[in-house]
Amino acid sequence: MRKQNASMLALLLTASVFFTSCHNTASKRAEGALGFDSLQIERTVHLFGDTAKPACNLSVSLTYASTPTDSTAQRDSLNAYLVSICLGGVYAGMEPKEAVRQYVEKYISEYRELEPLYEQDLKDNAGSAGAWYSYYRHVAGHVQLCTPEVLVYRVDYEEYTGGAHGNYLTTFLNLDLKTLCPLRLDDIFAPEYQEPLTTLLWEQLAENIGVSTRQEAEDLGYGSTGELTPTENFCLGHEGITFHYNIYEIAPYVMGATEITLPWQRISHLLGDRSDIVKQLQ
Repeated sequence: MRKQNASMLALLLTASVFFTSCHNTASKRAEGALGFDSLQIERTVHLFGDTAKPACNLSVSLTYASTPTDSTAQRDSLNAYLVSICLGGVYAGMEPKEAVRQYVEKYISEYRELEPLYEQDLKDNAGSAGAWYSYYRHVAGHVQLCTPEVLVYRVDYEEYTGGAHGNYLTTFLNLDLKTLCPLRLDDIFAPEYQEPLTTLLWEQLAENIGVSTRQEAEDLGYGSTGELTPTENFCLGHEGITFHYNIYEIAPYVMGATEITLPWQRISHLLGDRSDIVKQLQ
């Protein structure tokens, strides 16, 4: 069974590889015809099927497109994105229910691979084994915002596979429903936006945490585990654009995740040619 950092990184990598190619099955606006449904499943499985022994707990909640927009093919292409960002690119071509079923089976199968290690641990420690055999994974994907032109989808992922604490992360997908292509920062901002946008992020962060300067924010630990620069892990909203930095990305674990929202009016001078996407959000 993978450690939590490795498994979460693998999930992001498989999803990001899938997003490098667009599914251009949409030729016109969805006109609000998109409907959604959701799947929820929770499983608890004990080692050796013995309730006296450690267990894994897995919960998956997946919102998916249930109503065709222009075509069933368009719906299926959209679901490929949603399944991929929730469960990993290997499941992208599957119908959502089947993807969840296989995902659950794989997780349980991998957990049961611990049984020989657990038995050996009992022998080596006079019948006592550590609590690190109790695992959990929670995955929840839901629609955060949906307009006729843009879908914003959020995935919250939490996992524990032994150690001092569990890990968690949040991932966003911003999808242009006209083209079924993910929106990147280069699609939203004009060229050479990185440096001025970085400055605005530091200024907004300082304001959020109640300090006056970037240096004061750095003294508190921000920027100590990674650079605070514009991240592709963002979400579009009616009020502005929110940049999400997961644990360890720019600050220590104890400080948690960091979200910085820049209002549209504050970044209007940096927006590019596709500002029509932003205008229909405001």
